[in-house]
Amino acid sequence: MAVIETSGGNGNSGSKRPKRLGDILIAAGLITEEQLEEALAKQKGSGKRLGTVLIDEGYITEMEMIEALQMQLGIEFIDLNKINIPTELAQVVPANIAKQYQVVPVRIIRDELYLAMADPLNFYALEEVRKTTHKKIIPMIAMANAIDRSIQILYGNEGAAKAIEEMKREAALSGDDDEANKDAAFTANLIGEDSANQAPAIRLVNSIIERAVTERASDIHLEPREDEFSVRMRIDGLLRDILTVPRELQSAVIARIKVMSNLDITERRVPQDGRFNVKMQGRDIDLRVSTLPTVYGEKIVARLLDKSGGNLDHSAIGLLGDDIKKYEKLIKIKNGVILIVGPTGSGKSTTMYAMINDLNKREVNLITLEDPVEYNVDGINQVQINEKTGMTFAKGLRAILRQDPDIICVGEIRDGETAEIAMRSAITGHVVLSTIHTSDAVGTVERLIDMGVEPYLVASALKGVFSQRLVRRICPDCREAYHPDEEEQVDLGFEYDPERVFYRGKGCPKCFDTGYRGRTGVFEILPLTIKVRRMIAAGKGREAIESMLADPDSGFISLKDNAIQLVKDGITTSEEVQRVIYEDI
Repeated sequence: MAVIETSGGNGNSGSKRPKRLGDILIAAGLITEEQLEEALAKQKGSGKRLGTVLIDEGYITEMEMIEALQMQLGIEFIDLNKINIPTELAQVVPANIAKQYQVVPVRIIRDELYLAMADPLNFYALEEVRKTTHKKIIPMIAMANAIDRSIQILYGNEGAAKAIEEMKREAALSGDDDEANKDAAFTANLIGEDSANQAPAIRLVNSIIERAVTERASDIHLEPREDEFSVRMRIDGLLRDILTVPRELQSAVIARIKVMSNLDITERRVPQDGRFNVKMQGRDIDLRVSTLPTVYGEKIVARLLDKSGGNLDHSAIGLLGDDIKKYEKLIKIKNGVILIVGPTGSGKSTTMYAMINDLNKREVNLITLEDPVEYNVDGINQVQINEKTGMTFAKGLRAILRQDPDIICVGEIRDGETAEIAMRSAITGHVVLSTIHTSDAVGTVERLIDMGVEPYLVASALKGVFSQRLVRRICPDCREAYHPDEEEQVDLGFEYDPERVFYRGKGCPKCFDTGYRGRTGVFEILPLTIKVRRMIAAGKGREAIESMLADPDSGFISLKDNAIQLVKDGITTSEEVQRVIYEDI
């Protein structure tokens, strides 16, 4: 491991002249003297480092520069996407220095500080960090985007780290960790309060929520372990470790969230549900909180919902080609039921709100019945379910029918009574939108009949079913083409073609080295044609309906076929389709 001295290079006896990046790259045969001169000329007055100019001009790639520096200087390359940097290191190198010089502290071993840098030849940065930390600096080279990301994460967690240290000190002074930390959770209950006046427990919880909003997380998981309290977040459908809180501070974090959610702080033996609202980064975020007693204490899951709704329209949810035509035709119906189906987390609510936005006109009375109201939409009447007061879906739906509605949106059909009322409402001239938990479009018919709805009623009232899943998109920054092997092609139903091209993400700092960034919908849209209605009314089973839909002339495209098209188009990967779609079918 190389240690770069920052005090040499002045021409005195015994000192070595620092190596220059241009000389190293020329020696490695990566650039010419002419290219170096051109880059140096462009660098003047730009404020950029020479390496950045060379990469921007296309003379070298970032990885070529990294490999040259590794070989010439013996500096280790570190993939920052594959390590967790301890939050306490944010206290070692100040945030202003890290951001100014684009450096990230990685670890400390005795008097040595390992420092990730995009440019390990930046001796000003090395000297500044050495003077600040009073440690010997061991430079390591990393991708520039990875350093940006790590700075954001490390110093985004800085508030949490400071709060944790203060909580430890307060607990040590009080001599009673549990009681001191619980008291800290009660000192304030305002998210927007000046952070300098907030108790450490409040600042810690606020920093966790802010991190979740920044990362576009759908859920926060606070999980007690034997030796620590783990914080994980669900990002793009998968859980990721974010930080750990010392075990002795667990009760303060739990108490704080319970206070915010208006839950019973003294009850630890039974599950509880609550909710609260915060304003962060200009967004109105609603958090639905659930507690669950475990052997090591209470586990908390908070689901984040952006009340502003963002860009909720049918183009944003991922509808493509013929599916857009089917969608536009279905939402123009004058009466009937449209159901959106799929498992939890498949994007049903987002699709339903896209429909609501398209149907929201001044000349119609649109009323929703939700549990909870997830997005606030101007111009419609939104009703909140409250089981404790007896305001159930069935009771609310009956009340809505007396309000002269044109369009009714029922958040979820959970029982036979609600299903029956929805179907009868449709045949009396109303449009009804709702969701239901089934695996596919044809299975929805079976589910309604199992709930007790008569087949003739399903056949006459149901106009269309949207079945959907969410798959991760290939990261656009590291997307690459490849030729899939025979097994991969056969698994997707293709005949083997050695020239066939699929796409995948090779992994980069912008996608946490996963190869994926963001998600899109996969749809299976079933308009109930006259032929399908007759089969349902005649009591035909699933196999008969599926056999009829398998005919290419039916125009039906299954979830599987839709997902395979996304693979062909380079939107997602065959692995993602196997993970999300095939496990359900």
